[in-house]
Amino acid sequence: MDLSINPILLVASLMVASTPILLAAIGEMVVEKAGVLNLGVEGMMIVGAICGFAIAVETGSPAIGFLAAAIGGAALSMLFGFLTQYLLTNQVATGLALTLFGLGLSSLMGQSYVGIKPPSTPKLDIPLLGDIPVLGPMIFSHDLMVYVSLAIIVAVWAFLKYTRGGLILRAVGESHDAAHALGYNVIFVRLSAIAFGGACAGLGGAYLSLVRVPQWTEGMTAGSGWIALAIVVFASWRAGRVLLGAYLFGGITVLQLNLQAAGVAIPVELLSMSPYLITILVLVIISSDRNRAALNAPASLGRAFHASH
Repeated sequence: MDLSINPILLVASLMVASTPILLAAIGEMVVEKAGVLNLGVEGMMIVGAICGFAIAVETGSPAIGFLAAAIGGAALSMLFGFLTQYLLTNQVATGLALTLFGLGLSSLMGQSYVGIKPPSTPKLDIPLLGDIPVLGPMIFSHDLMVYVSLAIIVAVWAFLKYTRGGLILRAVGESHDAAHALGYNVIFVRLSAIAFGGACAGLGGAYLSLVRVPQWTEGMTAGSGWIALAIVVFASWRAGRVLLGAYLFGGITVLQLNLQAAGVAIPVELLSMSPYLITILVLVIISSDRNRAALNAPASLGRAFHASH
């Protein structure tokens, strides 16, 4: 039994493993900041996975595949948006239905792509930075989407904290009636947030099928969407904590795979569940101040807006 684990490879693998959940979670955080609870993240991720995979295979371009995944995820989220914002259906039930619909649709779309290898996604060769000992191969030798996910985290944080658009979105999430009274288009703001969340979930799914596990397998998201949802809540709707939660989950996932490969005398089932248990436990501890967590939660989360108001 060899327990030696290369820390450089561990951190590099952690960043790759975390990216799908990070993308899905930051998108869902924006949706919930607008006062909408979309439980269909898993469905949007799996549709993004097959859309990105299929288009990348057909065009030979991973970049076009990622673009198609974002469009596919956003399109599916618009179905949720139409049902919940115009027909005023229950958000929880509609989100669950969206996940089931996405799983079924992806299975149908992916039947002819099983066993096909997608075009490889090139890694960035960052001059000078990539040559730094230890840090170079650890942090600066990934594909573009790893850095896009980090850029989205920073952009969302800055948007919500410093821009007028972010203020309006948070106002809608806190009190849609008050925002409407001030003249803001609540439905437009919420639909925009829902589309953004769907696009991010689609990108996360495509990263799974094009980079993390470069193949199409039915149901390959394997609960990633649900973990993203949990991370948003336990991270108290803060972008920095979303990053922490996603990287924690990715790190423990990579570590337990290494331990399994090393033949550690721990049941495989226990190792497999450890990323979920430890991530949620740590995030629960971080957000253990209930009063602070309640203050961070959008007050209108999950509540329907009636335009007649």
